[in-house]
Amino acid sequence: MDRVSALDEPLKKTLGAATAKVMAEQLDLHTTGDLLHHYPRRYEERGQLTRLAELPLDEDVTVVAQVADARVHTFNAGRGKRLEITITDGSGRLQLVFFGRGVHKPHQELLPGSRAMFAGKVSVFNRKLQLAHPTYAKLAADSGDDSADVESWAGALIPIYPACKGLESWKIAKAVDAVLPSAREAVDPLPPALREGRGFVPLPEALLKVHRPHTKADIEDARQRLKWDEAFVLQVALARRRFAETQLPAVARRPVPGGLLDAFDAKLPFTLTDGQIKVTKEIFDDLATEHPMHRLLQGEVGSGKTMVALRAMLTVVDTGGQAAMLAPTEVLAQQHHRSVVEMMGELAEGGMLGSAEKATKVVLLTGSMGAAARRQALLDLVTGEAGIVIGTHALIEDKVQFHDLGLVVVDEQHRFGVEQRDALRSKGKQPPHLLVMTATPIPRTVAMTVFGDLETSVLDQLPAGRSPIATHVVPAQDKPHFLARAWERVREEVGKGHQAYVVCPRIGDGEDEKTKKKSAEDEAEKRPPLAVLEIAEELSRGALDGLRVEVLHGRMAPDDKDDVMRRFAAGEVDVLVATTVIEVGVNVPNATAMVIMDADRFGVSQLHQLRGRVGRGSAPGLCLLVTEMPEATPARARLGAVAATLDGFELSRIDLEQRREGDVLGQAQSGVRSSLRMLTVIDDEEVIAAAREEAVTVVGEDPELERLPELRTALDALLDKERERYLDKG
Repeated sequence: MDRVSALDEPLKKTLGAATAKVMAEQLDLHTTGDLLHHYPRRYEERGQLTRLAELPLDEDVTVVAQVADARVHTFNAGRGKRLEITITDGSGRLQLVFFGRGVHKPHQELLPGSRAMFAGKVSVFNRKLQLAHPTYAKLAADSGDDSADVESWAGALIPIYPACKGLESWKIAKAVDAVLPSAREAVDPLPPALREGRGFVPLPEALLKVHRPHTKADIEDARQRLKWDEAFVLQVALARRRFAETQLPAVARRPVPGGLLDAFDAKLPFTLTDGQIKVTKEIFDDLATEHPMHRLLQGEVGSGKTMVALRAMLTVVDTGGQAAMLAPTEVLAQQHHRSVVEMMGELAEGGMLGSAEKATKVVLLTGSMGAAARRQALLDLVTGEAGIVIGTHALIEDKVQFHDLGLVVVDEQHRFGVEQRDALRSKGKQPPHLLVMTATPIPRTVAMTVFGDLETSVLDQLPAGRSPIATHVVPAQDKPHFLARAWERVREEVGKGHQAYVVCPRIGDGEDEKTKKKSAEDEAEKRPPLAVLEIAEELSRGALDGLRVEVLHGRMAPDDKDDVMRRFAAGEVDVLVATTVIEVGVNVPNATAMVIMDADRFGVSQLHQLRGRVGRGSAPGLCLLVTEMPEATPARARLGAVAATLDGFELSRIDLEQRREGDVLGQAQSGVRSSLRMLTVIDDEEVIAAAREEAVTVVGEDPELERLPELRTALDALLDKERERYLDKG
C-alpha cells in the first residue's frame, strides 16, 4: 500500500455513508487523515466533573456529571409526560428535560447517583440553563454492563471532541477508534534532524497520544509535536514564497539628490518622528535592491503612514518610475488623493503652466469618473506624464497601462483580494516593489502567519500635535440620562466651533433589512440595529435641533458622498451621521467628538479604527460608546477594554483572543487560517517564531525540498489549489 493512501481513504469506506455524510457537511472532514487531525478540544478526567457553572449559551456542549434527582411530571390530564433531571458537578447544577415517548428510557437509566456524559445545546427556560433532550452515554463504573459503547470510555482521560448536531463527542470518538490504526501510516513532515534536535515524538505516536492519552504528559507531548507540524509546514510555505520573490528581478530605485523628494522635504512644515525615519530607512533599503520589496507597514491611525508612503513614491518618481496607490473604497481613494495633493502643493502640478520644475502629476482613477476625465487619466499614465496615481480596483482593469510602474502601495490590504495584487504586479516592465499599509494593528504572531510573505515595519509613535482621545461607555439602558448628556457634549463641541460624527451600524433605507440575516443577538433583543437615516432624523428634530446634520453611507451616489465629505471637511456640516464608511482614512482635524450607537455591534479593532477619526487636530478628542447591553455581558467587557486603552496592539490581542483566529482578517486569508487546528496564533508566539527560523534555514539549504520528500508531501497537502493560489498571489 502506498504510504500516503491510507490517510487519503474516504471516510465513507470506514464509517459508512450516513456518518461520513454528517462529518463532511458539518465538520468538513472527508478522509481518514482529516479525522485523525480532528483533535479533542479538551479532556475530562474520570471522576472529575465539568464546570457546569461556565456553560456557554446556544452552544453544543458535552459534560460529565452526576444525576442529583429525577422527576416525572404529567400534564394534559395525564396524557403528556415530562422528565426533569438535575445533574450536578459541584460548581453548578443543570436541568435536563425529556418529553413524551422519550421519557421512558432515561427514566430507567439515569438514576440518582449515576454518572454519564451528556451532550446537547444549552438553552434557557424560566431563567435557568437547561439541555432539552440531550443524548447521553453512561460511564462504565455505573453501568455494570460491558458494552462496546462503554468500553471506549474506559481510559482515565476522556477526550471531548468539537461536536455538532447529530454527531456527539462520543460518536466522534468511536469513529476515531475505527481509523486510529491508520495513524501508523502518517508521513512525518519534520526533517529527522529537527525532530531529534527538539526531542519530538514521531507523528504516528503523537496522533495516538492526542486521541487516546493515558496521562496528561501524553497530551502535552502530542500537542507540542502537532503544533510544530502546523507552524513549521506553514512557515516553510511562506519561506519558499519569500525565497522565490528574492529570485525575481526588479528595478532598484535609489533616492536622486536634488530631485522631487528633496524638494518635497524642503517644504515640510514639521520634522519626521524617529519612528518615521526608522521605517523610511527600512523601505528605502528595500527599494534600492534589485528584487521586489515586499513590506507590510503597520501603524496606528494617524501615525503618519501616508507621509512615509508618499516619500517612497516620490523616490520612485525621481528614478523615472511611477507609483500607484490602491485604496479599498472610492471615498478613501478621493481622500488620499486630496491629502497627497495638499501635502505636495505645487509639486503635484506637473505639466501645468508655472508649475515647479521638479513637479509631477498626481491623478485619481476611480470607477465612477466621467469618460473624459478617465481618458485623460489613462493617457497621463501610459505616457508617464503622471508620476503618481491613486485609485480603487479600477486601477487593475486591463485597459489601464503604465509607462513604468515601479511601486505599488496598497492601503488596508486585508480588504483587498489577492487576485488584485497579482493583477497590478503584472503591469510593470519588471515586478514592481510592493508596500502594504494597515492601520489595524496586527499582533506579531498574526503578521508572521497571515502576512508571513511580507517583511514587517511598525510605526508605533504618534506624530507631535495629535491630541489624546478620551473614551467613555454610555449605558443607555441602565442610565438614560447619560445618553442625554452625550448629546449635550456634542452640542458643546459644536458650540466651540468643532464638528462631530455619529456612527450607526445600519443605513436603514429598507435595502439592508432584506439582505441581512438577523443574528441571534438581534433576535434576542427583538430590535434591529440603529440606522443612520432614522437617527439623523431623530437628532435633527430632537437633541441636535438647530445644528447642521447630514448623512453619509455606502449606498449614496459617489458624487453625493464626495459632496458631503467635502462640505464636512470645509466646516459647513456640524454633525455627520454615518456608517463605517468613515472607518479608515477620513481626515477632518476639526472633528473632535464621536458618538457610536449600538457600539456593542462592532468589533474591538473596528471601534478603535472609528475612534481614530477624532482628535486629529490640536483639540482633544472625545469618543462615546453607546450601548444597551447589561453590565455583566461580554459585549460590555469589550467596550470597557476599548475605553481603557488607546494602544491598538493591546486591543488587537483582546480582539483576537475573543474571536480566535478565524475571522481576524476577513476572508482573504482564510485559506491558510483554516489549516490551523492545534496552533492558536495568539498563544503560540514562541512556537511560530522558532518554526519560522527553522523554516528559513531549511529553505535556504534546499529551496525545492528535494532531500525532504515527506515535507514536500505535507506542503502539497497544505497548499491545495485554493491555498496555493492565495500564497502565490500574496
